[in-house]
Order: sequence, then C-alpha cells, then structure tokens
Amino acid sequence: MLPPVLIVSMCIVAIEVVVGFMGNGFITAVNSINWIKSKRISAADMILIFLSTSRFILQVTVMMYIHSLYFTDVFKLASVYKTFGAIWMFVNHASLWFSTWLYVLYCVKIINVTQWLLLQIKLRITVMIPWLLLGSLLISSVTSFPLLWITPNTYLCRSTGNCADNSTAHISGWDSSHLYLLLLYFTGCFFPLVLSMITSGLLINSLWKHTKKMQCYVDSFRDPLIDVHLVAIKSIISFLILYISSFVAQILLTLSTSQSKDFVKVAVSLVVTGAYPSVHSIILIIVNSKLKLAFRMLCQHFMCHLENVNL
Repeated sequence: MLPPVLIVSMCIVAIEVVVGFMGNGFITAVNSINWIKSKRISAADMILIFLSTSRFILQVTVMMYIHSLYFTDVFKLASVYKTFGAIWMFVNHASLWFSTWLYVLYCVKIINVTQWLLLQIKLRITVMIPWLLLGSLLISSVTSFPLLWITPNTYLCRSTGNCADNSTAHISGWDSSHLYLLLLYFTGCFFPLVLSMITSGLLINSLWKHTKKMQCYVDSFRDPLIDVHLVAIKSIISFLILYISSFVAQILLTLSTSQSKDFVKVAVSLVVTGAYPSVHSIILIIVNSKLKLAFRMLCQHFMCHLENVNL
C-alpha cells in the first residue's frame, strides 16, 4: 500500500500531465494546421512544434517513471531500465535545447545589435533554425545514449527477469552508475542553461538601455517595444525558474529508488518535475499572440456548442 503523500502527489502529477497533454497538443495542432494551410512555416512556429512534441513525449516518460517506481517490476530489468533512461534523458535534453533556441530567436529579433557578429546572426537566424534544431537532436543523442552502456546497480533484476528479493541488488549509497548518470545529465543541461541565462541577461540589458533612451519622452507615452521586452523577459525567467526547479527535482528522483523511505522528498520531486512541461506550455500560449487568439476562438466555439446543446 502506497503512503498517502505519494497517492496525493501522483494525483497532482496526473492532473499536470493532462494539462500538459492538452497544452502541448494544442500548440502542435495550431502550428501544424497553419503550416499545412499556408505551405510555409516561421522559425518560431517550427521551434514550437519541436518543443511541444518533445514535451508531450517527456510527460509520457514521467508517467512511465512513476509507474516503474512503485507498480511494476519490468523496469527493474537492466536492459529496460537503461533504454527508458536513455529515452528520458534524450527527450529532456532536446526539450531544453528547443526552449533555448526559442528564446535566442526572440532575443535576436528584439534587441538592437551593432556588433558585426551579432548582426550577421540576426540576419541569418531564420535560415539557421532548422540546422540548430537538427544539431540539438544530435547533441542530445550524444549526451543521452551512452546511458545504454552504463550498468545500473540500484535495485535492478537479473537478466532473467526474476524480481524476487534474492535476485536483486540494492545499493543504498552512491555508486559509479549514479555518477555516470549525473555526469551525462549535467553535460546535456549545462550549455543550453548557460545560453538561456545569457539570453535573459541580454534582454534585460536591452530593456534597461531602451528605457533610459525613452526617459526624455512624456511619461504618458507607452513604448510598445518595452512591452515586447517585458513579455520576453517574463517568459524566459519563468522558464528558467521552472526548469531549474525541475532540474533539482529530477536529480533527487534519479537518486531515489522504489525502496526509498523519504516519501515526502519523492512526492515533492514528482510534482515539481511534472509541473515544468505543463506550466511552461500554458506560458507559451499566453505570451504568443497567435496561440492566444486560437485558444480564445476555441473557447468561444466550445461555449457556443454548449449553448446549442442546452437549447
């Protein structure tokens, strides 16, 4: 019997996953339909399709991880455990890279640049995006698939699939598999996180400079560029807060096993990990005018349908 705190946390995660499925599915559907209708796609929409699809898969892995921790023995098989871990890490790293490129694109389009290198990037960023996305998939593969050759030592069955107590090896402390896993995880997350922080710093610096230039105008004048800066900054900072929180929670889950007695830590980590892809999908809909308009139209259509049904 699972402790009540874990049952509550799993119910919360289930709600988060449903919200995430709907949010990421909505983002993918809207951008894909627009792509089919117009026969062309913008760089931002292309990133959003890659990002929402990867988030969708990421949430599937979160649910499978919860199921594997407490409900089934099949994931304790070394081969299955390693395959699942490699897929989870690949999708997680790819999703982080896609988010980073989205904010890099916003940053390059918003800020005014004078340096030759930054100006060349600004002029070519749209053409570069497909290659950056493909490169992200390649880098994510390099930083995740080596997990297939790491032998996990924490509470795994023998290759026979017999998961009886006498056929498992449970190691409560740190071992080499933990270190390799964390090394791969840190390696895949470090560079996109640093790039996201640099992007947020450039946006904040650009906003500060632009605000100083606008001080000579009447206070009642509202510069729309300031609103664009603020929306981008709020979006990227919320993303960083969500991801760093999820980053810590995923490390705690990585070090946890089905034999862990610290149920509160596991429960909180599960909720925080599940919140990242769900909440960020909602933020992306809110800050994107096209997605927000499509969502309003969907709600209006749904309300009209309900009224017709009631009549």
